[in-house]
Amino acid sequence: MVLPKDHMLYLFREEEEMVTKVPMTTGSYKLLEAELKKLKFTDRHAISQAIETAREHGDLKENAEYHAAKEQQGLCEARIKDLEYKVSCCEIIDPNKLSGEKVLFSATVTLADEDDKEVTYQIVGVDEADIKAGKVSYNSPIGRAMIGRTIGDDVEVQTPKGKIYYEVMKVEFI
Repeated sequence: MVLPKDHMLYLFREEEEMVTKVPMTTGSYKLLEAELKKLKFTDRHAISQAIETAREHGDLKENAEYHAAKEQQGLCEARIKDLEYKVSCCEIIDPNKLSGEKVLFSATVTLADEDDKEVTYQIVGVDEADIKAGKVSYNSPIGRAMIGRTIGDDVEVQTPKGKIYYEVMKVEFI
């Protein structure tokens, strides 16, 4: 994959392994930390209790409650591992500390299409992307197309329905 020149994804060598830095906003980091804390200290305990209760019901081979609780435990542990990785490898980017006319990670960008209809998107991390809220991942086609552009630049986005053209009207870091 070819990344734009100013892409916010960096690679670092740590103990002979390549570790990808995961960019995220401060808000996303706080949400991931809160979810991780809940999973580790609340959900894990509740699942453990459910497994213990199911064990008391007898034969484990035919115990649907036990198997469901064990499956839930596996999913919980997988999510914990995923969140621990993201939190440990994250690069927190605070948009309030950035400025300028160049589109970077965390920028809020106003675009005008060919009919002068304006749309506004904030470029965010993968975990916080929500197109309905106007948040697009830096990794999405439109996010990749905007990174590195400045006010007045044309942006070409390849979509399943074909190419869409925009002009960068405004870049804000809010």
